[in-house]
Amino acid sequence: MSMFPIATVSTQTSSIASFTNIPQTFTHLQVRAFVHDSGASSPADIALRVGSSTTTTDSGNNYAYHRLGGDGSSAFASAATSSSFISCAYCPGSGISSTIMSVAIVDILDYTNTNKYKTVRSMGGYDANGSGYANFHSGLWLNTAAIQSLLIFGGSGGTSAYNTFQLYGITTA
Repeated sequence: MSMFPIATVSTQTSSIASFTNIPQTFTHLQVRAFVHDSGASSPADIALRVGSSTTTTDSGNNYAYHRLGGDGSSAFASAATSSSFISCAYCPGSGISSTIMSVAIVDILDYTNTNKYKTVRSMGGYDANGSGYANFHSGLWLNTAAIQSLLIFGGSGGTSAYNTFQLYGITTA
């Protein structure tokens, strides 16, 4: 297996990252996110939308996801169907210092395979000096089209001076 960098988006004004015209030459995609969403109460979703267009993502209720995690003293689990995004991880919000960032690794499997729905798995978390979250998520885009664009955003679209999103292509041969 080999990984190849495709693009990096760093933003100081929004927790939104858009990747367009994604090459169709890899087996899987991976996004690595470093995020703080100051517009949300803590924790906030790191959300994903995908699209079969090179520039536009699907904002309809065509997604489903599961999430499991904990904060050190309690565990949680939840799910959503007919969602307008896939929840990929949690990030700290306005109740947590803006210097504390969440990390997430998001795998988008078989993104060019037009014979099945697209599956996403992710893990992420953050430590807020003794509190925080660790979480695992899985999701589904209910479409068989090849993915050509991605949109990643915080639950509230808040701001941070240090948000960074990296997109990698993965080959299995």
